[in-house]
Amino acid sequence: MCTHKLLIMVVMFDFNTYLSPFTWRYGSEEMRRLWSEAHKRRLWRRIWVALAEAQAGYGLLTADQLAELRTHAEQVDVERALELESEIHHDLMAELKAFAEQCPLGGGALHLGATSMDIEDNADALRMRQSLDLLMNDLREVVSGFAKQIETWAETPVIGFTHLQPAEPTTLGYRLAQYAQDLLGDWEYLDQLRHEVKGKGFKGAVGTGASYAELVGAENLDKFESRLSELLDLPFYPVASQTTPRKQDYGVMSALAGLGASLYRFAFDLRILQSPPIGEIAEPFARNQVGSSAMPFKRNPINAEKIDSLARLLAGMPRLAWDNAAHQLLERTLDDSANRRTLLPEAFLIADELLRASRRIIDGLQVDEEALARNLAEYGPFAATERVLMALGKAGADRQAMHARLREHSLQAWEDVKAGKPNPLADQICRDPAFLAYLTVDQFRSLMDVSGYVGDAPRRARALASKIKRSLHR
Repeated sequence: MCTHKLLIMVVMFDFNTYLSPFTWRYGSEEMRRLWSEAHKRRLWRRIWVALAEAQAGYGLLTADQLAELRTHAEQVDVERALELESEIHHDLMAELKAFAEQCPLGGGALHLGATSMDIEDNADALRMRQSLDLLMNDLREVVSGFAKQIETWAETPVIGFTHLQPAEPTTLGYRLAQYAQDLLGDWEYLDQLRHEVKGKGFKGAVGTGASYAELVGAENLDKFESRLSELLDLPFYPVASQTTPRKQDYGVMSALAGLGASLYRFAFDLRILQSPPIGEIAEPFARNQVGSSAMPFKRNPINAEKIDSLARLLAGMPRLAWDNAAHQLLERTLDDSANRRTLLPEAFLIADELLRASRRIIDGLQVDEEALARNLAEYGPFAATERVLMALGKAGADRQAMHARLREHSLQAWEDVKAGKPNPLADQICRDPAFLAYLTVDQFRSLMDVSGYVGDAPRRARALASKIKRSLHR
């Protein structure tokens, strides 16, 4: 975080009391603004004004009353609302009273026929959709960054690992494509989910719309609610109780946790590959960055570790949303209200921070080509034995006998590698009379060069990069 921003925050906040790390350490200013008290209350007022506008069409408000409400809709006074809440112990009613105080002409017509969740749940739907828009913009940049790196390293061979043991070669671009493919799927799913977010609508205390029927007539309820949907640019659930179905929260939390899983995997792999024994790729490290308070030489992967730490927290949030959905008894209980105050904003702020940290890594990814070549030279000959075995079989050799002999040479070579010596496997194979009876030394030398033994990984990697560009810019 920039120093001047941190200094501003020190002035703004009292650090002698508890502050959530999401208040100032994790997440962007834009995401914090979306989940701020002031923005929430502006959304509430926007919804109250929309309700008043729809009701004005039925003669329930005058043009002057409506104009006054619009004039003061942005003039949120959180301090006054909190003062009122300390007296009445109801946050939405306190904001309603604060709004009404500013509107002596139209304030008395606010909230006519509504229940609190007609305002709060529609506001939450709007806020979730705004937050998804912000995340998708950041995710687009992250996936685009992967596409650039994939194209850069599509041809570069690296030793692959299975079971965290050296296996056959792949390419660095193809390895990066694994993560990018998952993230592209996350982007497509979040895009779909964003367009499916719905509000409760305006259905009153138990979802029947009875109070509004008294005001505008039961025969006009569909038209009335359609007008509000149009004013808020928000689709509504056709059926709701006092609240929006909490299954929507569960779906959104699950999608965010799924994004977290994709970023977690990338960050975890980077932590392994950044360790000095492998040392192939690393996250960027600032010139004045301190890796350890005790060990000055350390270059710890702090961004990747932060991603894994926060993603682990995010992974548990769908469970809480599941409980809220499953325990939404009859027409309404209030046992979800307190935890949703932290569940929704923190889930989005975590996802926001994960994307910000991931973009820093992928845009500044450090690749050590010498380490790539060294590891390929050290472990690649073992992978080449598969090519040798197939070539010997095609030349007429007994497959089982050749397999046993190659295994014997490989185990002996492993001992040398473990002792820090150069891998002798290629030379051993080229000197073995049992093998030379079928192929020449030059043929074996060619077979033992595994730098090109990557199948069509480069083509597949580039194809995914092209698909990313098409998908993100359609």
